[in-house]
Amino acid sequence: MWLLAVQGIIGAFDTLYYHEWRARLPARGAIAAPELKLHAARDFLYAVLFGTLPWVAWHGVWAVVLVAILVAEIAFTMADFVTEMSVRRSLGDVYAGERVTHAVMGIVYGAMIAVLLPALSTWSQQPTALRLAPAAIPAALRWTLVVMAVGVFVSGARDLYAAARLPHADWPWTVNRAM
Repeated sequence: MWLLAVQGIIGAFDTLYYHEWRARLPARGAIAAPELKLHAARDFLYAVLFGTLPWVAWHGVWAVVLVAILVAEIAFTMADFVTEMSVRRSLGDVYAGERVTHAVMGIVYGAMIAVLLPALSTWSQQPTALRLAPAAIPAALRWTLVVMAVGVFVSGARDLYAAARLPHADWPWTVNRAM
């Protein structure tokens, strides 16, 4: 859970500093829509991870569903790496610091999965159920992850809203109509 929290902190920094402040993706209109859609998909997966892993044991077939979520996040991340190249062309590419941030997030995500594998193995052998089983972590960490779940869900909804180019989706940035 600590690695998941670290992932959340780095992800929040990446989103707020690079995606929002530096690149201003929601204000880039149709050109940023493919990247924003990928971000939204990943955010919704992370909301599930942050919101359930501190509280729920994914037993039986649910363990397979959890593995599918973990793998889907990897697939969306790789697609995002490719998509960013075309979306960020007008900015001169992804910022160097952002690339480093993404690399660190990949390492932390891999470590988190490695630590989660024994639990997944045990859970997969149990009768199928989502069982309330709070993780043996400090309550402050558990609730911090819940707050992160809400935050990443809101971020995903914002990205999806901006990708659809709905009214005021560029807020607080100014839309550059040439993009």
